[in-house]
Amino acid sequence: MKALIIEDEYPAAERLAKLILKADDSIEIVGVLESIEAARQWFQCHPAPDLIFSDIQLSDGLSFAIFEEMPVRSPIIFTTSYDEYAIKAFKVKSIDYLLKPIKPQELAVAIDKFKEMRGAFSGQDYALKIQSLLDTLPTAGRKYKTRFLVQQNEQLLPVAQSEIAYFLTANEMVCLVRHDNKQFLVDYTLEELEKLLDPTIFFRVNRQCIAALPAVRKIHTYFNGKLKLQLTPEPPQEVLVSREKAATFKAWLEG
Repeated sequence: MKALIIEDEYPAAERLAKLILKADDSIEIVGVLESIEAARQWFQCHPAPDLIFSDIQLSDGLSFAIFEEMPVRSPIIFTTSYDEYAIKAFKVKSIDYLLKPIKPQELAVAIDKFKEMRGAFSGQDYALKIQSLLDTLPTAGRKYKTRFLVQQNEQLLPVAQSEIAYFLTANEMVCLVRHDNKQFLVDYTLEELEKLLDPTIFFRVNRQCIAALPAVRKIHTYFNGKLKLQLTPEPPQEVLVSREKAATFKAWLEG
């Protein structure tokens, strides 16, 4: 059986490969890919593997984009640090959903589940019974940051999540912008904020911006499949969503 790993963190990919082989030494790891773009190129030149292990949050976007844009004919076991993407994962031919750090026994169960359900992926039939997969969904919720303490002159000011329009980065500094256009520097990177913010409210639209849903006023189609956003208050530069993220962004808007 041939398996493909899509994971942008080398230590995590190396550990996962070892766990897979420990669970079933007959599995052959045919590749380790670190981005959406690398996956696109790989699938154009290689036959589909029997099974895919894919992290959800990659360096250039969510891995859902790979499987929504390309006819990948392989079942998938998703891995991630957060469970907010679970429902979407199940809709993209997912066999199972594993939370990091991955436990060896849970990985073994997921592989066994794949072997039992393998017939469901033959021919044109890739539909799974979503409810049966939901039964295995982790129930532990994740708490997200609801307030930020920012500095205003000589004072510290709490800013509630509902007041935030977006975060912008420039010159290696990150600025919190409120709906009233007041701006404050925060001591976080966008990568850190992406993990702290509620993903149903905030979306990492590109490398420079995380936008809150209420701040998105209009979406314009742009060349090469990109989207141009009109945010309120108006930011100092254009805010574009890449072609790779466009489908995921639209799904986020729809809720």
